[in-house]
Amino acid sequence: MPMIECDNLVKIYKTPESEVFALQGLDLAVERGEMLAVIGNSGSGKSTLLNMLGGLDVPTAGKLIVDERDMTRLNQKELIMYKRLSVGFVWQNNSRNLVPYLTAVENVELPMTILHRRGRRERAHELLDMVGLTHRRRSKLHQLSGGEQQRVAIAIALAANPPLLLADEPTGNVDSKTSDSIMELFRRLNRETGVTIVIVTHDMRLRKQVNRVVSIRDGRVSSEFLYTRSYLESIGELGEGFGHEHDGEQEEETEQKEWLAVDRHGRVTLPGDYMERLGLVGRTRIEASIEEGFIRISGGEHDAK
Repeated sequence: MPMIECDNLVKIYKTPESEVFALQGLDLAVERGEMLAVIGNSGSGKSTLLNMLGGLDVPTAGKLIVDERDMTRLNQKELIMYKRLSVGFVWQNNSRNLVPYLTAVENVELPMTILHRRGRRERAHELLDMVGLTHRRRSKLHQLSGGEQQRVAIAIALAANPPLLLADEPTGNVDSKTSDSIMELFRRLNRETGVTIVIVTHDMRLRKQVNRVVSIRDGRVSSEFLYTRSYLESIGELGEGFGHEHDGEQEEETEQKEWLAVDRHGRVTLPGDYMERLGLVGRTRIEASIEEGFIRISGGEHDAK
């Protein structure tokens, strides 16, 4: 089974005056061991999805299966154990990740202390070494840079060895160089440990740093971006002398493909930039026809295949 399965997921927040649809029939599957980025503007529903995956919120309707658990049917005790053992969180705000008066190693030990795990100090040292912070194990929060704090947060999230790691805007408070190093750390951990990683962000730059990106718009999956290895890169693995060389090293070339999501009713949500480029913003109806194997969409003056 997939690690995550969302089927027609709906989340409605009610206020005395109105109802707000945060998710409107979202469908998504994430395979075990996959590293996925969920991208969307503010209010698109991406943070709501992350909270439900982490057991912090429950769907209003639809099905949500995480690690073979039906998240809509967990009792309070099962939910607590799920959050302790099955999922690790990395938040954008480091005050939610770290206890400021504890050292880095003590912060990493904390979730294992709650679980009464033996060998906590050794495991904490191992995790800090894994994230490249062996030399910072005795440092407190104010002595660490933003990137180092986020690395400690990642070590804390992995302390219970969960099969799922969730990250909410993990590079939102760091510069681009530090952001790249954090994303490289996520890729390495995914590759070496097999942990499933879901990263929620509004930063479109991160799109090229994972193999699969899901774009959420108006509470639904609107499109997916898949990165596949190029022909030259694949040929380069067949032996020395093949492939494209640059400064003595083989260049990594990838091809990006965008796929639009189609729900069970055949509905397709067009990305916002498509709507703008085709002059469809504000239209309630558009013309569609099939021509030579293509679906042709026309908004009147502007049209495209």
